[in-house]
Amino acid sequence: MTEQATNSIGRYAMTALLMLAAGIALGMFIARSPGHDPQAMPAPVAAPKPAERKVLYWYDPMKPEQHFDKPGRSPFMDMDLVPRYAEPAVASQAQGKQDDGIAMAQGMARTLGLRTVAARRGRLASSIDAIGEFQFNQRDVATLQSRADGFVERVYGRAPGDVVARGAPLVDLLLPSWGSAQQEFLAVLALGDTRLLEAARTRLHLLGMSDELIRRVERTRQTQALITLGSPIAGVIMNLEVRSGMRVAAGDTLAVINGSDPVWLEVAVPERGATGLALGAPVRAELAAYAGEVFEGKVASILPAADSATRSLRVRASFANADGRLHPGLSARVTIAAPANVETVLIPSAALIRGGQQDRVIMVAADGRYAPRVVQVGREAAGEVEILHGLDEGESIAASAQFLLDADASLKGLAPAAPATHTGHTEHSGHEQHAP
Repeated sequence: MTEQATNSIGRYAMTALLMLAAGIALGMFIARSPGHDPQAMPAPVAAPKPAERKVLYWYDPMKPEQHFDKPGRSPFMDMDLVPRYAEPAVASQAQGKQDDGIAMAQGMARTLGLRTVAARRGRLASSIDAIGEFQFNQRDVATLQSRADGFVERVYGRAPGDVVARGAPLVDLLLPSWGSAQQEFLAVLALGDTRLLEAARTRLHLLGMSDELIRRVERTRQTQALITLGSPIAGVIMNLEVRSGMRVAAGDTLAVINGSDPVWLEVAVPERGATGLALGAPVRAELAAYAGEVFEGKVASILPAADSATRSLRVRASFANADGRLHPGLSARVTIAAPANVETVLIPSAALIRGGQQDRVIMVAADGRYAPRVVQVGREAAGEVEILHGLDEGESIAASAQFLLDADASLKGLAPAAPATHTGHTEHSGHEQHAP
């Protein structure tokens, strides 16, 4: 080893000894300082344990409205139940209070294009839109029958479907029995016996002769065995069962005439609009045959039975048809005015989430929390729907992106809250059950 290397090692050793001596001296100085307690040295600080998250309940993501009080296998799907933890957004739920909803991340409302509206109170002066078809008025039907045995002498060129005026001649009948009865009446009339004359006149009435015919026989002193029968009402010939030369018996139907003024408009109204129907309600009809024209009528009757196939009510409206333009068989777009009921809570129809078993809305709080709530709906018209239970005036709901929020709440296991004002049975969607 060279002399230079030996000197370097010596210098390093000397430096280490000096540092060791300085440390020992400093320790002795601290130990001898007044008030020093060697047993009071601070213990090493342990790392904080992560806080345990409280489990509120377990649920099946495919059926989040059903809650379970312990883990296990889902009775609905082949999977384990998922825990629902108590987070700040649902801390009140862990204390047995109503769920305040799910906190919305900052900027999420802007990303989703969320728009909120406040429920308002008002009257829903609605109207019912439907399709109808014009039909003959079945309350205005006349049947023409033969009142005695006889023969058809003449038919006045009529056929089913022809429009006839009141009193228009239809058929000439030869009634032999009427001729003989009128001869007896003239014989009694010649005698001048008032009592016998009244009895003979009554007999002619019983045979079916009209007062006009009896007066004519009495005035002309001639028998009238050939009788012309005219249409008893103005309308359309629906059935004509006579031909020239045929024999008819008493009571045989010769013709059926249906009146054409007024006509009926028969409308199928969906069952949801049944509450807005009332007798005498104004009805407006628009026909493709008369573009730009509106015909006005009123509800004449509401049939008691609904159509089992379409679940709709049949409503008959009456329309004046003096000019005959409303032909039975034409279809029309119909608007039935429904009277405004009492004031109710109204929301936009677009804000309502309709479900198979329940309808709901998405409540949005001022701090951005959101939660679904079950509501009971009434009538719907003009883009608004009545809320009968579950929502108060002024409460904010989502008018857009509500389906995304509802899906998110379902995935997070937040069951829709039952209506606060509902007086019926308690919703059991949040009732806890034991997992199998």
